[in-house]
Amino acid sequence: MEFYASCPEGFESALADELKRLGLSHVRRLKGRATFEGELEEGYRACLWSRLASRVFVVLGRFEAQDADELYDSVYDIAWETIIRPGATIAITARGVTEQLRNTRFSALRAKDALCDRLAETTGRRADIDAADPDVHLLLSLRQRRASISLDLSGDPLFKRLPPAATRAGEGAHVLRPDYAALVLAQVGWTALCERELTADDYENEALPTLIDASCAGGGLLLEAVNILTDRAPGAARERWGFEGWQLHDAALWEQLLAEAREREAAARERQARIVAVDIDPAARKTAERMVKSAGYKRFVDFCAAKPVTVLDHVGAVAGAAVVADTTETPLSLMHDAMTLIGELRRAPELTAAPVAALARDGLMARALHAEPARSIAVMPNNEEAALEVWPSLDHAAAAFEAATSSDAEEQTADAQGEAADTPTSEPAATLDLGDGKPLPVLIPESEQFANRLRKNARLRRKWAKREGVSCYRVYDADLPDYSAAIDLYEGCPQTPGRWLVIAEYAAPKTIDPALAQARMLDILAISPRILDVPAEHVHAKARMRSRGGSQYGKQGAGKGGSGERANIARRRLPLIEEGGLTFAVNFDDYLDVGIFLDHRVTRNLVREHAKQARRFLNLFAYTGTATCYAADGGVEETVTVDLSNTYLDWAERNMRQNGFVGPQHHFVRDDVLAWIRDQRQTRNRWDLIFVDPPTFSNSSKMGCRTWDVQRDHVDLLAGVSRLLAQGGHAIFSCNLRGFRPETRKLACAGVVLEDITAQTIPEDFARNQKVHHCYIVRRLPIEDAMAEVGFSAEEIAERTEELRNPEVRKPRAAVPTHAQAGNGKSNFAGKPSPAGKPKKKKFYASKPRGK
Repeated sequence: MEFYASCPEGFESALADELKRLGLSHVRRLKGRATFEGELEEGYRACLWSRLASRVFVVLGRFEAQDADELYDSVYDIAWETIIRPGATIAITARGVTEQLRNTRFSALRAKDALCDRLAETTGRRADIDAADPDVHLLLSLRQRRASISLDLSGDPLFKRLPPAATRAGEGAHVLRPDYAALVLAQVGWTALCERELTADDYENEALPTLIDASCAGGGLLLEAVNILTDRAPGAARERWGFEGWQLHDAALWEQLLAEAREREAAARERQARIVAVDIDPAARKTAERMVKSAGYKRFVDFCAAKPVTVLDHVGAVAGAAVVADTTETPLSLMHDAMTLIGELRRAPELTAAPVAALARDGLMARALHAEPARSIAVMPNNEEAALEVWPSLDHAAAAFEAATSSDAEEQTADAQGEAADTPTSEPAATLDLGDGKPLPVLIPESEQFANRLRKNARLRRKWAKREGVSCYRVYDADLPDYSAAIDLYEGCPQTPGRWLVIAEYAAPKTIDPALAQARMLDILAISPRILDVPAEHVHAKARMRSRGGSQYGKQGAGKGGSGERANIARRRLPLIEEGGLTFAVNFDDYLDVGIFLDHRVTRNLVREHAKQARRFLNLFAYTGTATCYAADGGVEETVTVDLSNTYLDWAERNMRQNGFVGPQHHFVRDDVLAWIRDQRQTRNRWDLIFVDPPTFSNSSKMGCRTWDVQRDHVDLLAGVSRLLAQGGHAIFSCNLRGFRPETRKLACAGVVLEDITAQTIPEDFARNQKVHHCYIVRRLPIEDAMAEVGFSAEEIAERTEELRNPEVRKPRAAVPTHAQAGNGKSNFAGKPSPAGKPKKKKFYASKPRGK
């Protein structure tokens, strides 16, 4: 029989080696698979024991298939009545194309028709189709003019073998898939270590084969390591197989192989080994502990603190050792510490004989270990690009290097020479002296320049902040171009004392090596908390794009900001900070922005000063309502806070309540701001002071088919806002688009004039970036006055005045573009109010019920 085992790309070599170890013959490695030949028992053995295969197939036939008719005839000629068990449901999947068969669904349908017609002809009954959960799954493969059809012996993929209890325990967390875990463990020879017979010296020294999982993540590596140690067949617990619908299935033979697997597992109870697990991320370690406990493997795994000395104490004497790690999901703020730990373990004298295998991204691990890996396998865990990098033991690398460079190197084997070239000995790690007596390992020696600049900035900012009474401020803003990041320091108020750092990385230019940029960022993350005296667990890394068009900042990740966030935002324990005598809740975990824009510190104070002469205040695109708090503190009698997000409105209410501003005079409206402005223009509701801080761009699904672009849409927005101003009122408009250019002439035609106050609203800690935001005072004037103020000629003003007096002479208006259309069909801001007669009295601000 002809079989093949499929696998993810990158697994082929290891899978072929595994199949050979299982005793299978004629093993051949191909892309995405390994083929082998044998009897039924060999197919069963691959299903039961392969840890790396995704599925195992038996080839039922190969044939010509130039077109649909030839495909039908060839499939029909196969004796399906001897292959498919009577009453079994089937499903056929097609892959690949030929010159005439270009649609895989059609190819699968044609093959299904042939199979069913054959069964109807020979047995009098067509097979039932069950695409979701068939008894027999067939795979049709097409290439050039040839085709093959195979039966999937596995049923569900073989990597679906996590214990159900562990699956539930790790729900929502990153748990490395078992086949990827097995690939990592295969690179360090964990199976051979587990099978090693201990010597008398080993027993005397209490030395055991040892595996160190230096970044245990969700516990996936640990579960697979225990399964290998206990020699538990990966397919032993599976209750349903694809071969059960195959007529050649031999239940007695299968039961014999299961009995053999049980005997092997019983014999493995005598094995002794040590598995030590650590993780820099406390949350990841808790998940791994929960997974291991739920699987019943707690006695096999020793968890300890992520410190080299502690790990080595738990390791003790070793009779062979290996180090593995999965850093693909390690938080960026902890990555430097994770890699430093792995590097220090590799260089420990007790572990010089231990190879290292790590799942990593961007080639950063090589910098941490100061050695290029002996081999690197491109893989896709969680469908994201990564590499499995392998370093031999330092003893092995040193021996190979010595063999290749000795005086009689010519007499050494070519293998030793090649290995020496591929596995250079480690270079000493670069360290920085930050003045606290604790040398800090770094990935880039030049990071000392960054440390010096940050230390200088911190000293100057600290003095300025104390003088100004500021507790949250920017310490560093890409002062050195190679270290392109912004660092913000937050000091908690007495209710939630503490210090936090938010380090936002700006996207590096395409000309910069991504691995180099990432290494610099990791050094920033390691150096900053030491200089600024912030606990490592209070460092939060973000990623921003510095682009010509700005960006729309959204969630940092799933985190805690999922569907249940709105329900608990008002109750969650969040850090509290103080600014301008007010208290605000901040969230460092869930979003790119934490709940307050530090560059608007002066602007918020400006709102408070202007509010002292206002009675009614309106906050549009309100975010977390910080400006509303300032306006209320300035003494306004009524506030209205409008935003499209329920979460941010709940956050705004929390901030208001935190500062004692409660009562029916404070309104919170969930609505599309542009549509809401249109509705309010038809009412008598007017405001003395309006604050408008829109996003640069938005394509929220809540806005329907319309998108928002501040450069494109600000004229319509400000024209509408100006119509909501009370007599003598004004608005404060701000945006963070770096290249923003107000359309002053178009605004003037709508009777709107702007006064640029950007320079006076940029705080000192943002002085390096004068384009961090733009800010304007918005006033409404008679159109003639507005046009004259921006430089229109008398003729242009007269023409515009005539247009307004005689609508019939107006120039034809262009059709309203799609992006400006609203769901209620009303005209845009610049248009004439549509309802005739007196505006309606309306004190109910929400045009839509909130929360719906």
